[in-house]
Amino acid sequence: MIAGAQQRESTRSAPVLAAAELDRLRAAVAEALTDFLEQQRATLAGMDPRLAPVADEVCAIAEGGKKLRPSFAYWGWRGARHAGAGVGEEDAAVLRAVAALEFVHASALVHDDVMDAAGTRRGRRTTHIGFADRHAAQDLSGDRELFGVGAAILVGDLALVWSDEMLRCSGISEAALGRARAVWDTMRTEVTAGQYLDLLRAAGGLPGADGALTVARYKSAGYTVQRPLQLGVAIAGAGPAVIESCTAIGLPLGEAFQLRDDVLGVFGDPSVTGKSADDDLREGKQTLLIALAEEVADDTGRRLLGNLLGNPDAGTDEFDALRALLVSTGALDRVEERITRRTAEARAAITDAPIADDARAALDALAVAATTRTA
Repeated sequence: MIAGAQQRESTRSAPVLAAAELDRLRAAVAEALTDFLEQQRATLAGMDPRLAPVADEVCAIAEGGKKLRPSFAYWGWRGARHAGAGVGEEDAAVLRAVAALEFVHASALVHDDVMDAAGTRRGRRTTHIGFADRHAAQDLSGDRELFGVGAAILVGDLALVWSDEMLRCSGISEAALGRARAVWDTMRTEVTAGQYLDLLRAAGGLPGADGALTVARYKSAGYTVQRPLQLGVAIAGAGPAVIESCTAIGLPLGEAFQLRDDVLGVFGDPSVTGKSADDDLREGKQTLLIALAEEVADDTGRRLLGNLLGNPDAGTDEFDALRALLVSTGALDRVEERITRRTAEARAAITDAPIADDARAALDALAVAATTRTA
């Protein structure tokens, strides 16, 4: 009886312990980013004090967010250590290495907002809008919008440059760095290719539900879960079985994460998400929600999609009509069902993965957090 009670108590406490570890990790990643950014801010200030807004913008983007990608990478490393791999790497150095993922993410966000002509991100002006406003406030010459777009492209590029520098200077061993580079290069190629595929789909070149899922995989899913996990286990020097488990976990969970993002982009609470629920519809984002609605909508529904999706002049009432269509066609339910199924597949793969128990609990908590989030 005592043993059974202890086992039940352990089962109940595991999610609590995992959540506490995730909070600790997020704080440690944020600290590593702050230390690195202070050095970079000093470097830019030494070049010219007028570069301060550029440093401030990268800081604001990189230091925000949920730190999911570094979390997956870190627990990939921790999970692989149980077999004796990666024991020579210091925890602090690994934290700095995985924190570099936030700069890759920051770069993707800035460039994505330019391509989508988005106005807000995380409750603040997007980078290109902020720099356009700065141009106007300082009464600079030339086109303010072109200035804003140009500045945002450079801010995103700088974040990508800093991602390389932070990884290289993290303090992990040369052997670990060499193993990490292969995953790192693949990940950055995929996310850039995914951005192009997203542009192509928006122009009608990658139609249907399959096209939406292809974009989701390469633009977001791979670099959110699969590649960060692989980065962590590469640093650890893990064997083939652990590497394969990263794909079994990462692909379905990354897809579920992106689909949740798509749902929140249309049905989320703006006070929680930090962006208008109309933005994705106004920008005409061709998500799986839209593809599934198009499949079954009647002529009236298709006309509604054709007239309102991507229409910058449409108002809230008209976008509410689009949301109603996504519900009435069953598109929302089908996406929610897919999120549930793909999350379950990922959690089953976490259960079966040859990794340490503490990492298993943390990854399962991350899987739930990533797919049930409200922001």
